[in-house]
Amino acid sequence: MHDTGTGSTGNTAHPSRRTVLAATAGVTAALAAGPAHAAAPDDSRLRALVSRMTLEEKVGQLFVMRVYGHSATAPDQADIDANLKEIGVRTAAELLAKYRVGGIIYFAWAHNTREPHQIADLSNGIQKASLELPRGLPVLISTDQEHGIVARVGKPATLFPGAMAVGAGGSRSDARALGRIAGAELRAMGIRQDYSPVADVNVNPANPVIGVRSFGADPRAVSALVAAEVAGYQGSGVAATAKHFPGHGDTNVDSHTGFPTITHSRELWEKLDAPPFRAAIAAGIDSIMTAHLMVPALDDSGDPATLSRPILTGILRERLGYDGVVVTDSLGMEGVRSKYGDARVPVLALKAGVDQLLNPPDLDLAWNAVLTAVREGELTEARLDVSILRVLRLKSKLGLFRSPYVGQGGVDRVVGTRAHLAAADRIAERTTTLLVNEGRLLPLSRRRYPRVLVVGADPASPSGTTGPPTGVLAGALGELGFTATALSTGTAPSAATIAKAVAAARDADAVVAATYNVTAGSGQKALVEQLVATGRPVVAVAIRNPYDVAQLPSAPACLAAYSWTDVELRSAARVIAGRVKPRGKLPVPVQRADDPEQVLYPVGYGLSY
Repeated sequence: MHDTGTGSTGNTAHPSRRTVLAATAGVTAALAAGPAHAAAPDDSRLRALVSRMTLEEKVGQLFVMRVYGHSATAPDQADIDANLKEIGVRTAAELLAKYRVGGIIYFAWAHNTREPHQIADLSNGIQKASLELPRGLPVLISTDQEHGIVARVGKPATLFPGAMAVGAGGSRSDARALGRIAGAELRAMGIRQDYSPVADVNVNPANPVIGVRSFGADPRAVSALVAAEVAGYQGSGVAATAKHFPGHGDTNVDSHTGFPTITHSRELWEKLDAPPFRAAIAAGIDSIMTAHLMVPALDDSGDPATLSRPILTGILRERLGYDGVVVTDSLGMEGVRSKYGDARVPVLALKAGVDQLLNPPDLDLAWNAVLTAVREGELTEARLDVSILRVLRLKSKLGLFRSPYVGQGGVDRVVGTRAHLAAADRIAERTTTLLVNEGRLLPLSRRRYPRVLVVGADPASPSGTTGPPTGVLAGALGELGFTATALSTGTAPSAATIAKAVAAARDADAVVAATYNVTAGSGQKALVEQLVATGRPVVAVAIRNPYDVAQLPSAPACLAAYSWTDVELRSAARVIAGRVKPRGKLPVPVQRADDPEQVLYPVGYGLSY
């Protein structure tokens, strides 16, 4: 039975808010005293906070760090071991005591996000550990909850379609509703900063890192949806984060593993990449994340944007007029580490204009590098104060000084409610895109085609969804009245696997094939071709990039689902069965497979019944 009292840590009885505030050393207690509806501290009071901080505390406030474990004070032994190995501390509480970090980022792989009640307990434990320190400050807890293929908090929280699916739906009200509901759920669990939405305009079909995480290829459409999602998130009291500035949409290199270069001219950047960030700023975006890539037209030094003063201060701050929080993308990514060592990167990022240093691979090295840079005069303490004040303003705006804790009752009332889950399904139904429907095969008749074989790729399911995709599709079709069987054939089916699928197809009335980034010579293409050759009707469902249709000219019906999360797969099943009409329109162009210079299906293309 879950504790419904305010802010249980799950480890010890949680003290009252008044007790914790009394335990802090004066300054924070004074700021937070009074009723929950009291006015947020003004700048003069925040500046007073900064003036009382030690240099070490100031340096810590600039870092946002990962930490392993489901609990702030009593994680599992394996997580203690991982923390000792990577950070030199045992727990989140020890991390805060040693480094006084201003933020903590949650990851599913770090075991921070098992389920909503545990997440709320972890958040409360983190806040308690920080506030009980001398001059303790509330912690800004963040995560990457983009929805679609990137989500750190899974079921039973509500999971929405990803950005490209929302782009296919084209509805600003849906984007706003997504942000509003998702933001309310994150806030109920103590997460106040979301690294979403993606503001990159994806114009490169070969982009290995953005793709369906982008709303699409049209900067005007992307801008509108970015602004709508920002309004939704921030209306729910969660800081939205537009990423990845100055734009990561036209690269064929993944900045996690390499150092991309964007070759856009300054004029093209202004026309293509800048508009969504301008729209986010106009919408009052709380934070913007930098990109670990080089844009020679904006800065010809060879530095990544994260370390570029001309880009972050010259363009973002001065040209675009942005004065909110600038956070780096993870400092463990190769794109920012390839030119300078891990000790130089955080110092150079601060010199460029960054406020938050996210997830350095070696926190002790990075923290001490910044400390040394101040002591030796490379960075001034006044420079640190500027960024700390921005971070404290954001914490104040988000209510963390007034009300740092969350209650389990709020989790029960808000997270994964029936109304929220229904809203996610309704939004998804407006995103599924029908690209091919020869002979009006779809909607698929249950009377004519009662037995359906579902085959195809089964990539690892995105965080917190059911998976595998073939199983989810088969289950959804079964609930819609078909007799559906799932057969996983993988992303690179062998000849033997294809033969097995072809044999199974002969016992079915129709086949649904889930495809995942099909290429010209891939086994997936051969699978679909051989299934079509059986004479059974085949429906191809692209469960990631919509470009698959160009490689599947033999398939009589093709749909784009844009992701293999449950909510998008269920929507595709309802479209196949005719329970809903396909309404999505392509937010990116699909080029011909044999001539990429020619567009096969343009932006805005989509069939219906």
